[in-house]
Amino acid sequence: MSITIYDVAREANVSMATVSRVVNGNPNVKPTTRKKVLETIERLGYRPNAVARGLASKKTTTVGAIIPDISSTFFSELTRGIEDIATMYKYNIILSNSDQNKTKELHLINTMLEKQVDGIVYMGGEITEEHINQFKTSRVPVVLAATSDKEKTLPSVNIDYEQATYEATTHLIETNKEQPALITGGEHIQNNSLKYSGYVRAVKDANIELNEELIVENESSYNGGIEGVTELLEECSISPKAVLVTTDEMGVGVIHGIQDKGLQVPDDIEVFGFNNTRIAMMVRPTLTTVVQPMYDLGAVAMRLLTKYMNKEEVDDHTVILPHRIIERNSTKSSNNH
Repeated sequence: MSITIYDVAREANVSMATVSRVVNGNPNVKPTTRKKVLETIERLGYRPNAVARGLASKKTTTVGAIIPDISSTFFSELTRGIEDIATMYKYNIILSNSDQNKTKELHLINTMLEKQVDGIVYMGGEITEEHINQFKTSRVPVVLAATSDKEKTLPSVNIDYEQATYEATTHLIETNKEQPALITGGEHIQNNSLKYSGYVRAVKDANIELNEELIVENESSYNGGIEGVTELLEECSISPKAVLVTTDEMGVGVIHGIQDKGLQVPDDIEVFGFNNTRIAMMVRPTLTTVVQPMYDLGAVAMRLLTKYMNKEEVDDHTVILPHRIIERNSTKSSNNH
């Protein structure tokens, strides 16, 4: 049988209310009594029932984190940020992978709410009407991390994807005086459409006529990068001098795809990544990329959620964190810093 609060009270010869006060850290207990209760808890191996406590306080101190894929270096660093801040504020995390599958995403949101979580941090692809309706009717606060809805109705933490891609594209145009190719992931739809806009704006601002042939869509993965660049090199009538991708994993795939064709990076073709995940340093040549502060995105999203859960004042529902470009060896103008 599992040990109950009643057993602890009986063994320690105190009331159940006293045990409850000790367990919940209430200061109104005599030190000697507290010591006796804690020793009894230890001896009996009593574990407070979080569900029962949750029913009493209407709080479960649990937060749901829904992410596309924990095996992605990007999302694992983001989740680390969420977890560290959650721990600091004494929340537990329930983590679920949605695989960018809308049915699964909506099902997970429901499941989390049924489990009585106090709040949800959500990272996903496309935020549809159904997602927004589900979040809006939720009894608990929801914060989006590294994703946003088009109308910015939900609280979110991101970088300026449009501007970051504009700067990366401009950087490549300045070196090569021509339109770089873009291999874009189909997932994280809202972010990718912002990245696409930034790319197009940079090409137009450089007075270059946009060549659609240089834009390829594939999945945001290593294989997506290899397939995308292979398609570019085999089917495009002009050979690009530079390739920009929407994630680092794709960037590594692109570097390998170029090398498989017997070409050199950056001498024949430059490659520019996005996110600055650990993988950018693991490839040779190392990958020039846009630094998206993954850990901070997770940490700030979780901190924002704690504010909503504790009914604190929130000044800004839409947080934009700074980004920068880090040059490595996959582009020519690299100063190796």
